[in-house]
Amino acid sequence: MNALLKVIFSISILSFLACQSDKKQVVNETVPVKEEPSTPPTQEFNDYWYSGKAELNSYTLKQSRYGEIREGEVVLVFVTEPFSLSKQVKLDNPKAAGTDNVPVMKLNQVRKFTTGIYDYSIVSSTFTPIDFKKHPNTLKLNTSIQEWCGHTFTQLNLEGKNYRFKQFSYFEADGDTEKNIPTTLLEEELMTRIRLNNGQLPLGEVDIIFSTIYSRFAYKDLEATKATISKTETDSTIHYNIAYLSYDRKITIDVEKNFPHKILSWTEDNGDGLITEATLKKSLNEPYWSQKKVSDESKRDALQLTK
Repeated sequence: MNALLKVIFSISILSFLACQSDKKQVVNETVPVKEEPSTPPTQEFNDYWYSGKAELNSYTLKQSRYGEIREGEVVLVFVTEPFSLSKQVKLDNPKAAGTDNVPVMKLNQVRKFTTGIYDYSIVSSTFTPIDFKKHPNTLKLNTSIQEWCGHTFTQLNLEGKNYRFKQFSYFEADGDTEKNIPTTLLEEELMTRIRLNNGQLPLGEVDIIFSTIYSRFAYKDLEATKATISKTETDSTIHYNIAYLSYDRKITIDVEKNFPHKILSWTEDNGDGLITEATLKKSLNEPYWSQKKVSDESKRDALQLTK
């Protein structure tokens, strides 16, 4: 009888430990994208991205909207920041945060154009961990779209195996929405992945969540879907093609082949015969957050921004 009790007790302990192990795996589980192998940051990478400056890029924009091409401008701001893994905000005191401090590359895309009498202003912010072997998914994405009718705000926060999606809109059809979307590659993070992974993207068929801007403009519910990524190269440029399999949407991205792999141009084709196109005008590295004086407005001329 004692021997039997010992066996039962041993099995119970093992079962308990197995359950605890399973629970731990579920809590910490993330869904990696199919990346080409990453390498640790080089000295060249560190010297460039931890110089105390942001990379500012201005682009001419031809934006497809309401069946016509509109003239506009895009600014891409790439910068590294300390980021809270738990709160998913920029850390005020990163040294005190310990393991909660996850360095990210932030991309702010600021897109402006005019439709007839009124203006559009769109800002998207993407926060992608620099060490994506340890943290394989972008932690946060949000997009705000303002125009004279009103504005919408969309945000995705990484929560284990899902992105927690929240949307606030003045449109009745959109309303205030909240749902989970399975974690996978985001269209908005393609550019941060390129900058972090030596100019490379995963190739072949991938799961991807299409652009939040496309979701609003095409009135498509945001979801994970299939796309194929392919590339061609010249001596100076890497050309990427991204084609969605279930949506009439194609994207191209031209990337500087050599470090720091700047984004030279991109296009968006939603199958209506009109192609949105952004082309690099000027790139500068500046600590823009400290350039607030009237005398600093000359930097706008240097960046070739529209008056």
